[in-house]
Amino acid sequence: MKVLVVGNGGREHAIAKKLLESTRIKQVFCVPGNGGTATTEGCQNLSLNIDDFQGMERFVMVNNISLVIVGPELPLALGIVDYFQQKRLMIFGPTQAGAQIESSKSWAKELMLEAGIPTPKAAVFTKAEAAKAYVVEQGVPIVIKADGLASGKGVTVATTVKMAHSAINTIFRGEFGTNNIRVLIEEYITGQEVSILALTDGITIEPLLPAQDHKAIGEGDKGANTGGMGAYAPAPIVTPELMDRIQAEILEPTLAALQKRKIDYRGVVYAGLMITAEGEPKVLEFNCRFGDPETQAVLSLLETPLEDLLLACCQQRLGEFSDIRWKPGASVCVVLASGGYPGNYQKGKIIAGIEEAEAKGAQVFHAGTQLKQQLVTDGGRVLGVTAEGETLEQAISKAYAAVDCIQFEGSYCRRDIGRRAVVDKNQIELAPE
Repeated sequence: MKVLVVGNGGREHAIAKKLLESTRIKQVFCVPGNGGTATTEGCQNLSLNIDDFQGMERFVMVNNISLVIVGPELPLALGIVDYFQQKRLMIFGPTQAGAQIESSKSWAKELMLEAGIPTPKAAVFTKAEAAKAYVVEQGVPIVIKADGLASGKGVTVATTVKMAHSAINTIFRGEFGTNNIRVLIEEYITGQEVSILALTDGITIEPLLPAQDHKAIGEGDKGANTGGMGAYAPAPIVTPELMDRIQAEILEPTLAALQKRKIDYRGVVYAGLMITAEGEPKVLEFNCRFGDPETQAVLSLLETPLEDLLLACCQQRLGEFSDIRWKPGASVCVVLASGGYPGNYQKGKIIAGIEEAEAKGAQVFHAGTQLKQQLVTDGGRVLGVTAEGETLEQAISKAYAAVDCIQFEGSYCRRDIGRRAVVDKNQIELAPE
């Protein structure tokens, strides 16, 4: 079968490579793809935009494509699934109505409250002055969120009133979109963040391995939020018992709430959770697609053919896959970013050393790259260097050995991806009885 993957990031390169591990997959086409998908055997880039639904439809029809997989949130929010379903074409992802779970944080918060899903207290504002007054009333620290899509960058954990007011001003200036501007102000809670990517066919919902993303630009989770500087899976803080609670208290009620709203949701429900010091899971956000860079870590460990799972979601047969198969061990993805990201950065820097990195046993997933005469940088997050190991420590060591092989001017990465889990584990092991 032939598959079309929509998107141009590390997530889409990881999806394409995982699909191509299967003997069933003849070819993968990427819209528009990147330098990695351009050089992956069995993969071909198409010079179409992710919002050119008509162009993609024509290509799918002419080339007998069996399945379309949507990577990023924007085309989902614009209704790509509705468009393809009207043409009776197979597409993986939620409809525009379902994608509101990510495209509107206030809509998602209402859904959670209706379903009794544990989540921090929040309020929504359409006027800057009212939002600022609420911050003064509630006190800091407090979390300021742009209501719409913001590529992972519309969240500020404000430790001062001045910082909170500045974040509110940024949102109302239209930094994250100018239509129907709203801000969600949320209670600040502490703990460990965990990403649960779950597949659903609208009837059944099945979680994949729990992962932990590292959103801040700086080590020790300091500095501005990014789209994600690295991830690892599985996250040991999510024990089997805790996963059972997440399934019963979060995933299944979310699906039931979507069904109650007559939304036929077939795709990924990404639950961004905070696990509090008391071990309580609370939903910070929902996304309507595979996470990036969590996908790179999670799919590296997947043994069940990916196309089987995604087709089962489209055809409402996910109940057949109650036992998704995984490799033993752990996987770590370290993001190599352009200097200056998530602020201003330069493009067009020559990239070297990828072959040497892969010779160390890592997979290098391309995100912000472009193939011209040479491979060059073309985004803020450039590469996701991903390695597996029998233990998390081994995966971390292998990933950083590969990272050190790669060079481009201004490259930057966090050096502490996954370290927290290793430290926590060692502290537990060394704790007195």
